[in-house]
Amino acid sequence: MAHEHTHDSISGPADTPGRNVLDGTGASLGEKAGRLDPPAAGARLPRLIWIDVFRGIALVAMAVYHCSWDLAFFGFSDAGVASAPGWILFARMIAGSFLFLVGVSLALAHHSGLRSRPFLKRLVMVAGGAAAITLVTYLVFPEAYIFFGILHEIALASVLGLLFLRAPLWLVAAVAAFFLFGADFLAGPAFNGRYLQFLGLMTYRPFTNDYVPLFPWFGVVLSGLVGGRLLLKKQQVLRLLAKPARDPISQALAFGGRHSLAFYLIHQPVLFGLVYAAAWLMMR
Repeated sequence: MAHEHTHDSISGPADTPGRNVLDGTGASLGEKAGRLDPPAAGARLPRLIWIDVFRGIALVAMAVYHCSWDLAFFGFSDAGVASAPGWILFARMIAGSFLFLVGVSLALAHHSGLRSRPFLKRLVMVAGGAAAITLVTYLVFPEAYIFFGILHEIALASVLGLLFLRAPLWLVAAVAAFFLFGADFLAGPAFNGRYLQFLGLMTYRPFTNDYVPLFPWFGVVLSGLVGGRLLLKKQQVLRLLAKPARDPISQALAFGGRHSLAFYLIHQPVLFGLVYAAAWLMMR
């Protein structure tokens, strides 16, 4: 995630500490960050620290959004987090950042062939997290529970993305465009059924607190896959991304980026609990 750890599409295995789990960059710390040989068949990449930093920035932005949502939910703010165009754009940029990195990580993790065992282990972790989110939100917000949020999308997109690891780049880019813009042409009442809502082709938006369907978001993952495959050809860029973070802020962001699933699962209950406690105290 040094060791000869590699980038992983979802998370890191137990024998490679420090891997990212939420969207899976899993690059290694890279003791030889200053020297990065071109990735050969069977070779593993050193950890690209600055991808962890970028993910850490996205995590901070996500925490800001969720904290703002919590404050509005309990009446401390009238920011309109769930409906204001600026907040909606902010949320979509956060989701897009994570999903783009999923695609990048998928390309980097399996550039020399599918590593099935760690992939399956990580898939179980993310799918388990998605199931936990569904269960908890169903208990807390039964009218708006999360049935297909970002973790669900990451799990499914990671599996579907395997089909494009060796496909021609032009084809991957074309399929990415199809998912990014296809809903404008394909959406219709035929997709309004409950069990087809994960596609994102309904004529309405379901009432849920987080909704990240295949259309258009799988297109973002495939765009990242294209970016990751192109990145493998850019040795100078790989060297820069593998350089250690020196300042405390970047190091903290990288740490968060390496443990993004844990951060994702923990931060909102903590924030929600703190705001709830504040509201309870003010009502006494």
